[in-house]
This record gives sequence, structure tokens and C-alpha cells, in this order.
Amino acid sequence: QVQLAESGGGLVQAGGSLRLSCASSEVTFSRHTMAWFRQAPGKERTLVAASRWNGDSAYYVDSVKGRFAISRDNAKNTLLLQMNSLKPEDTAVYYCAATLAGGSWPGSQATYRYWGQGTQVTVSS
Repeated sequence: QVQLAESGGGLVQAGGSLRLSCASSEVTFSRHTMAWFRQAPGKERTLVAASRWNGDSAYYVDSVKGRFAISRDNAKNTLLLQMNSLKPEDTAVYYCAATLAGGSWPGSQATYRYWGQGTQVTVSS
């Protein structure tokens, strides 16, 4: 089973920062649109940010614009999510996901084929 591996989650106070990482030895990032989703307790999993295969375009959900930044290093098969000015409502399990480039942009949960196991982000008030 193809795996993506997230890291970097943790507990942080409101206003703080975290950086999430996603890596894989099986998915060639340069051929895939990459994204971060999150799922808060009792809520559906939703798209947070996405990056086109070559990194020249990014999507952000309105609630994180200006605070989060998605980036990628295709040579290292690595995807990052820099999260600044964190708020308690950012608390969720964050998932890395991948879908072949060329599909709908930024796509929905159903269009992403490969997923990580998730990393917990908890923001205390």
C-alpha cells in the first residue's frame, strides 16, 4: 500500500507556529498535485491547502489565508505546511494527500488517491 508519512504535529499555544512535513519513497511528488486536509473532532475532513505538481500555484481555504504556507521540494519528495498564528479552531488531525497532476484543481477529498495516516495538531487557548 502506497504510503505518505506526515510529521511535525503537536501541541502549541494560540498564536504559535508549527511546520508539518510529508514524505514518501513511493509517490513521485513531481507527478502529483499535493494537498493538506484536516479533520476536527466530529467534523468532516476538509481541504486546507494544495500545491500544483510544479509548485507554481497554490490553493488555500479562506480560514488559513495569510497564516499558512504550502511548499514542496520535488527533488526531495517532500511537502511542507508552515502554520503561523495558530488558532484553537485549527485543532485537527492533518493529512497529506496526493493525486496525479492534470485533474481537477484543487480537487476534492474524493479525487486524492494517496493518503497519510495523519498528524495531530492541537492549539490551546
